[in-house]
Amino acid sequence: MERTRRRRSVLAALTATVLAVPGITALSSAARAADADVAVNGGFESGLTGWTCTAGTTVNSPVHSGSSALQATPAGGDNAQCAQTVTVQPGAQYTLSGYVRGSYVYLGASGTGTTDVSTWTQSAPDWQKLSTTFRTGAATTKVTIYTHGWYGTGAYQADDITLVGPGGSGTTQPPAAPAGLKTTTVTSSSVGLSWSAVTGATGYAVYRDGVKVQTVTGTSATVSGLAAATAYGFQVTAVNEAGESAKSAVVTATTSPSGGGGGGGGSSDLPAHALVGYLHAGFANGAGYTRLADVPDSWDVIDLAFGEPTSVTSGDIRFNRCPVTECPNVESDAEFKAAVKAKQAAGKKVLISIGGQNGQVQLTTTAARDTFVSSVSNIIDTYGLDGLDIDFEGHSLSLNTGDTDFKNPTTPVIVNLISALKTLKAKYGAKFVLTMAPETFFVQNGYQYYGSGKWGGQDPRCGAYLPVIHALRDDLTLLHVQDYNSGSIMGLDNQYHSMGGADFHIAMTDMLLTGFPVAGDQNNVFPPLRPDQVAIGMPASTNAGNGYVSPAEVTKTLDCLTKKTNCGSYTTHGTWPALRGLMTWSVNWDRYANWEFMKNFDAYFG
Repeated sequence: MERTRRRRSVLAALTATVLAVPGITALSSAARAADADVAVNGGFESGLTGWTCTAGTTVNSPVHSGSSALQATPAGGDNAQCAQTVTVQPGAQYTLSGYVRGSYVYLGASGTGTTDVSTWTQSAPDWQKLSTTFRTGAATTKVTIYTHGWYGTGAYQADDITLVGPGGSGTTQPPAAPAGLKTTTVTSSSVGLSWSAVTGATGYAVYRDGVKVQTVTGTSATVSGLAAATAYGFQVTAVNEAGESAKSAVVTATTSPSGGGGGGGGSSDLPAHALVGYLHAGFANGAGYTRLADVPDSWDVIDLAFGEPTSVTSGDIRFNRCPVTECPNVESDAEFKAAVKAKQAAGKKVLISIGGQNGQVQLTTTAARDTFVSSVSNIIDTYGLDGLDIDFEGHSLSLNTGDTDFKNPTTPVIVNLISALKTLKAKYGAKFVLTMAPETFFVQNGYQYYGSGKWGGQDPRCGAYLPVIHALRDDLTLLHVQDYNSGSIMGLDNQYHSMGGADFHIAMTDMLLTGFPVAGDQNNVFPPLRPDQVAIGMPASTNAGNGYVSPAEVTKTLDCLTKKTNCGSYTTHGTWPALRGLMTWSVNWDRYANWEFMKNFDAYFG
């Protein structure tokens, strides 16, 4: 944290105190009869429509009035500001008011053309009203109002923000709700929508099952990333500078069956519910070495750990099998290749996993990208493998300053990785299996933070996997996020969830299957993945990693996500019987624990 970022100066605090003393006059806050509230969506009943926030979202509790309020959590380099620019009259007086909760919460206005103003509270354990007044300059037609917290403090809430004064010359009323909403083209993974134009609308927002998933300027949209043979409800709102309309009537649509192909995303012949495990192929670890031929048939996808680079930025990946000195029972190359073929003959998939804890990979140049493609191809061809698992951890992926749009990344290590994986997919075709095993910090943490943030100062690795996942979602066979060795992560209920029970796995998986606004931006939503693309990553035993949960907690997790029973305190946004399955680190550690993880999977799915 920069030392120049201090809390409000003593002089400013004294000034606020003086203005509050009876007998000392300030600008009048009385609204004239012609005055109106010119702030848009100040009660946050339409999400964050009209607001631009660095780290904000809306919550249903606590609220000052209505059903929604703003909640934002400052970070070390981000004060979690939410702001909007409103149209005002020159030379006019305005009163800015709002209700806040939390510590060091500010409310203010800038660009007034005279003296910019702000007010604040040091501590508001319950809702506290903040209010200030200003007069616009002789040529001022736009003013920015804002609220924010303070760097590194806890979450704050704001609600019922108003700016009362003469209305500007722009639009003063939100548009009417759209009519004529209907479906057009429906596939196994997408639904097309169209509706009638609304007078005065500058754009439209599309909602899937009550969650905003897309904004468009025209009168049609296609919502993708849906599960096959699943019913969805859609609504549309109209938007202009005054706010968002009420939602349209609901139109329902059921996606078509996938025809066994899962709607794209790699190999089509995985079982409906798959068990994925990492096999220590290059080392013994404390769990001992397990020969590939000795892996039980319950394991549907076997990830060989690990292919590692010759240097961090070379892109040159090598797969070195465990030496006899470390693994006395290691098989020969011929026996290993024969075991790969035997597993494939039994319908199993064997992949090379790239990275791991010690294998940092940064494709900083196109030369490194091309070397990555050729070296990974050589491993796949040498051993006759089915595909590739990306397990980039640590500092392999991060976002450059200013790279804030996950749909259009510009950072070389991200762009080059996407290009390399698309090249491999194109080379090997539809049967190529592509999986990813990111940590929660690189995926779900993107709900709060993305890269270094709009103003800088955040960890640039936050959410850094999101652009890779999004760009490859049509080629991705499985995403199994590591729900272990993780810090607390905020879920879609805007509560922090920690490892150690079913609640954490349910909340983290719900985010992948529901989608979420990236860095709290409701206009920048990471779309949901199909349930057949998602497996839940868990450690096989207490020895395998932090975050182990008992078989009973694993069962609770699966019950909640696939049946919506046994859910506990977290409420999911859907039910996904097509959830693909479970991933674990590792096959070796599960063998060490008498196959507890595998046996529980088999008992659940049969």
